[in-house]
Amino acid sequence: MATAPDASNGETLRRVREGSGVLAAAAMRRLDEDLDWYRALPADDRSWVGLVAQAGITAFVTWFADPSRPPHGVGEIFATAPPELTRSISLQHTLQLVRVVVDVVESHSDRLAAPGGERDLLEAVLRYSREVAFSAAEVYARAAEVRGAWDARLEALVVDALLRGDVDDSLRSRVAALGWSGRGSTLVVVGTTASPLDDVRTSDLRRATRRAADDALVGIQGDRLVVFLGGTGDLREAAASLIPRFGPGPVVLGPTGADLADAARSARAALAGLAAISAWPQAPRPVLADDLLPERVLVGDASARALLVEQAYVPLLASTGSLLETLTAYLAAGRSLEAAARTLYVHPNTVRYRLRRVAEVTGWDPLDPREAYVLQQALAVGRLDHPGA
Repeated sequence: MATAPDASNGETLRRVREGSGVLAAAAMRRLDEDLDWYRALPADDRSWVGLVAQAGITAFVTWFADPSRPPHGVGEIFATAPPELTRSISLQHTLQLVRVVVDVVESHSDRLAAPGGERDLLEAVLRYSREVAFSAAEVYARAAEVRGAWDARLEALVVDALLRGDVDDSLRSRVAALGWSGRGSTLVVVGTTASPLDDVRTSDLRRATRRAADDALVGIQGDRLVVFLGGTGDLREAAASLIPRFGPGPVVLGPTGADLADAARSARAALAGLAAISAWPQAPRPVLADDLLPERVLVGDASARALLVEQAYVPLLASTGSLLETLTAYLAAGRSLEAAARTLYVHPNTVRYRLRRVAEVTGWDPLDPREAYVLQQALAVGRLDHPGA
């Protein structure tokens, strides 16, 4: 416990008590002059910080009068302020606040202390400030631990709501409470973990995601790992930097979106891709969910089916130049240009030209084996959805 000189009947104590108002006013001026973060605070928060500074000075005077009592800690000094202030005032800011008050008292020590008592007063201030600094570190450490546990529970609820597609105003409020800015685009990455993540590995993963992108949310559901990324940078590059954090299995990237609603759809697409990826053993790591449309159709993903029809079958159905007929003949002939030409009674170069047009219209090249499979699935589901077309 800190000690101070006996000031019970001393002139110094009387002067310190009478000068506490002067000290508080001087401290407020110094805060405004020296601390940029203080000037940037909203008016309400600046007012609360002023009360905290005055409370600190009052607590010092009380302790100086009776050094046998333990000094007030930061928790008691901050008691007059709302709990939300700890989110605006960091531990570093608190220590700067203590330093300013110490400097103010030191600069006034010649006027406050009785003749010959300047050194004793200064030593008391320094000892008291040390106690307050230690107390601040403990308070902020406990607050960080509690806030971390609460944030982890809130994050789990938010991720679960996004996976269900429950995007409403309350969810947006919760996401904002977790620090999600909502600027830029969104992207979802899903995969698995090699083994259950302990607290240390989970914290390390969360730090890595927040370094990779402006916004990040992490959902750990058994051995399944879901990461929501957001921001103005290259989110695919950010996702690529996180791949080593996943287990050795497949990793699927959902479509890039513009907001939380798109992020929910992206997550569902990525999870459907993860469920279907075993049907494509040669899939790259990571793989885009939109590159798994045929496999997602096989596991009953209605959105993948709708995309195939919208992006491939409907444009071909509306096109001219016998593109749909030519693609059908080419696929039915085992992807043989000559066989398709014989079926259509045209030259093989005509078939080749029309297939290039198919690639331009749909974005998938029939001459590529994988993309030809995608188009074959698109024709099948398109005919099922448009019988008689």
